[in-house]
Amino acid sequence: MEVKPRYHIAGSMGVFYAREPYLNADSTHVTRFLGLAQVGNKNKQKFLHALSPTPTSIMSPSELSAKPPNTTLCPYTLQEGAAESKKRPNDSDSDSQYWRYDVSKRQKNGSQGEKLCFKFVFSGSCPRGETCHFQHNAEAREQCRRGVCLDLIIKGKCEKGPECSYKHEFQDESVQRKPRSENANRSRECWFCLSSASVESHLIVSVGESFYCALPKGSLVEDHILIIPIEHLPNTLVLSPEGESELSRYQNGLRNCYKSQGNDAVFFELVSKRVSHANLQVVPVPSSRARLLPNIFSLAAEKLGFKLATNKFSDSSDGRKYLQKEYNEALGLFYVELPDGTVLSHTLEENEVFPAQFGREVLAGLLKIPDRADWRNCKISQEEESKLVEEFKKQFQEFDPC
Repeated sequence: MEVKPRYHIAGSMGVFYAREPYLNADSTHVTRFLGLAQVGNKNKQKFLHALSPTPTSIMSPSELSAKPPNTTLCPYTLQEGAAESKKRPNDSDSDSQYWRYDVSKRQKNGSQGEKLCFKFVFSGSCPRGETCHFQHNAEAREQCRRGVCLDLIIKGKCEKGPECSYKHEFQDESVQRKPRSENANRSRECWFCLSSASVESHLIVSVGESFYCALPKGSLVEDHILIIPIEHLPNTLVLSPEGESELSRYQNGLRNCYKSQGNDAVFFELVSKRVSHANLQVVPVPSSRARLLPNIFSLAAEKLGFKLATNKFSDSSDGRKYLQKEYNEALGLFYVELPDGTVLSHTLEENEVFPAQFGREVLAGLLKIPDRADWRNCKISQEEESKLVEEFKKQFQEFDPC
């Protein structure tokens, strides 16, 4: 309802569904919704759909406001708001925040209008240059970069109230945040920072000097553990020597704990710009199935179109040193540390979208629990989580290095 796209495409329900176009409140255009099935599904539901959309910027007002005969009301609009969705274009409020779809207003305003070019605000440049119909306002861009609420910049007010996490006053250069305070601000919002109000402290099983261990939300198996830096770090490959030493102690402690139960430890981490706070995942695998790990990871990677580099080390610390050399901050890395000292790794290419749950999905297949590949299918109550934490603490107590 907020974005009012011309096309909305989704794939979460696993079926093909082309809905009738529907009206949007406060805008002249219609939205077309398409649901797509999974690729190669058994029911042969359609998973491809060709579109040839005309850019809004070159459409005339009549083209943009055209309503097909089968157009319906907005399906999201509440009953009492249905009348609002029937508005004709001429009835819409001149201050509507959906001005960007109104070609007639854009042509009247021209580059001297009050509306900002979002391309310029967010990237500092606009491919349309002087032909752009919106303002390239450098001051507004600076305010946005300093954390000021975009609604405050554009409309002069923010309707989100206390729920909005951005600043509601304009900032001058003298109050720009320093890197340390920026990091602290991120920490307040980060799920993994101990100083954050969002941290789920009931999941923590051990706290050291540089790291802490916790059960994840929706764990793959009961003893699935996360090793997390206390400092807000993007990955575990940029640690100080002291931090690396403590990480090694935690890894050895978990290896020994799992070994006492007839399992081996598998460690994996996705190093990516999409991951703001590092978390090294540790999953126990029955020792009898550990020999299958190299092949199952390699086969899964090949199916997704990439290859995992394989290197074997007699000492796990040598494997970590190798990974630190391989890591390229500009690109990213996915790696797995296997029980026999084998390290599997894949350097992400520029703009590569790597599947965030790859490691978990592979292990779910190995453990024959594919329905648990998605953590959202594994959620349990806080009471049940607390019980699992207490049980693991008892098992880990004699192996805990801290």
